[in-house]
Amino acid sequence: MQEYALVPSIKNISHKTSNNFFLISGPCAIESEDMAMFIAEKVRKITYDLLIPYVFKGSYRKANRSSIHSFTGIGDEKALKILRKVAETFDMPVTTDIHTDEEAAIAAEYVDILQIPAFLCRQTSLIAAAARTGKIVNIKKGQFMSPESMSHAVLKVRECDNHKILLTERGTTFGYQDLVVDYRGIPVMKSMGVPVVMDCTHSLQQPNQPSGVTGGKPGLIATIAKAAVAVGADGLFIETHPNPAEAKSDGANMLPLDQLEALLTKLVNIRQAII
Repeated sequence: MQEYALVPSIKNISHKTSNNFFLISGPCAIESEDMAMFIAEKVRKITYDLLIPYVFKGSYRKANRSSIHSFTGIGDEKALKILRKVAETFDMPVTTDIHTDEEAAIAAEYVDILQIPAFLCRQTSLIAAAARTGKIVNIKKGQFMSPESMSHAVLKVRECDNHKILLTERGTTFGYQDLVVDYRGIPVMKSMGVPVVMDCTHSLQQPNQPSGVTGGKPGLIATIAKAAVAVGADGLFIETHPNPAEAKSDGANMLPLDQLEALLTKLVNIRQAII
């Protein structure tokens, strides 16, 4: 399908020619230039060796926090410049999330993909602002949304004359503080003619804990990822950090960086087995 040409590639590695899923990965938030560059270099080496197209991810600002005291960022311009440096240094696409209409044009100057957070996937003006930048728009499916209903978000982007769209599954509300993944949603959203990504970290999130710090189940990231690849997800979203326990944002959800290569190797084998 024509839309699949938008999936980012690294030099000669593309989603289409390698027959692999692509990977969106990096820290939850940009904590420092050294940290971002370290993670980007490590993950790029792993994905290059495994022929996996790679997009570096890092939030330049964390707007949706359980506590007013939570880490929100190191400064918008500083973090955005770090994202651009990662892109230029390692010759690869980068992405970040945006939260207001005004942020779309600002972030578009630095990144290749604009991510719409799950809680904002029905925010028409935000989606339209992102679409009008001409960048790839990655819309996360809200925890409260059915896969079928994401067709409306896709249409909003297309009606702004932008056909560069990704949809990301990140679980559905299951009780007050838990999520469940319905893998039927992946083929449903793929039928809309867009690549579908599985968010393997936030689908295991446990928000709004009494402590004010979001919890998670990182031990199940491999389970979520394996199932997603097996049912045909085009991409995987996995947040990673050298030491999640010391991460300034969402450490409870992230995969330790030293576990990423072994997991991706297994996932590539699954992918090759089903194509």
